[in-house]
Amino acid sequence: MLDYENQKCPLPERRDQIRKWRAYAMEDTEEDEALINSAKLIGQTGINKMDSLHIASAIKGNADYFLTTDDVISKRASLIPTIKITDPIGFIKEVCL
Repeated sequence: MLDYENQKCPLPERRDQIRKWRAYAMEDTEEDEALINSAKLIGQTGINKMDSLHIASAIKGNADYFLTTDDVISKRASLIPTIKITDPIGFIKEVCL
């Protein structure tokens, strides 16, 4: 899913940076019916389909955090109690300080 979305990015520099992030991935999450159903539930909060799939994938992968700079996701984070959603600065403050 990340590869598909990244290919659609019109900015070559951003595509390259996202490609580099892949090296840090510890797990590849496969799409299945449970993931789709989870994404649909998340989408009911007003988060768009692609972002809902990203969050559902993080939940399925047992991630402790979902980091985002997206204001829409951040504003709806409390509606998704199954994962801690925060911005990168908030994450650093919470985990490192």
